[in-house]
Amino acid sequence: MAKEKRQYVNYWFLKVDPEWRRLPAPERESGKMEFLATCNECAPKVMLIPYSTVGIRADVDLMLWRIGYELEDMQEMTARLLSTGLGKYMRVTYSYIGMTKRSTYVDKHVHEGQESKRLTIVPGESKYLFIYPFWKTRDWYLLPKATRQEMMDKHIAIGHKYPSVKINTSYSFGLDDMEFVVAFESDYPGDFLDLVMELRETEGSRYTLRDTPIFTCVRKNIKDALNDLGG
Repeated sequence: MAKEKRQYVNYWFLKVDPEWRRLPAPERESGKMEFLATCNECAPKVMLIPYSTVGIRADVDLMLWRIGYELEDMQEMTARLLSTGLGKYMRVTYSYIGMTKRSTYVDKHVHEGQESKRLTIVPGESKYLFIYPFWKTRDWYLLPKATRQEMMDKHIAIGHKYPSVKINTSYSFGLDDMEFVVAFESDYPGDFLDLVMELRETEGSRYTLRDTPIFTCVRKNIKDALNDLGG
């Protein structure tokens, strides 16, 4: 029996060295164009959705949401991007890796454009993306399945109150330090804020070990995101 094909999901966070902004304008422009061209060349193998984080967090300027079927394709893309004129001045501040997987607690609700098996992530067109790594306590996994399902049903019901917020979950058990990476797409940051506040009041929240750092990212085309870097 053939295994179901899953996707790798990577959130790649970059910070530009301030020294890059002091380079001559033609050199900066050339570096950006080389970076942009490399992104386009890698597109057939790795889906890439760029976001600007300039002015939102001090430790991140650019976030590339990358989705593909082979880790080696992401490695090749990374090596090529960091070798560009701009990439040589980039520092990777965070990089989270996960995989798609059938949900343990959800078998009915599916967002528009997302396969029912949840093995394929289909990014929407929302302006904002909110990302954080996530850990549950060990006590959570020792609870009976029915108890966990009951708490998750309440968690999911609250999520349904905010249809403007779409969740994308990837699983990192054994692949990275965290257990999950969650990314919420929305055009309305206030809706996401209210959702998170309401979820804090659920019984299931007491089993959250850690859910930081949190990143607010603004979706832009790659050219505009690179121009945000100040060059």
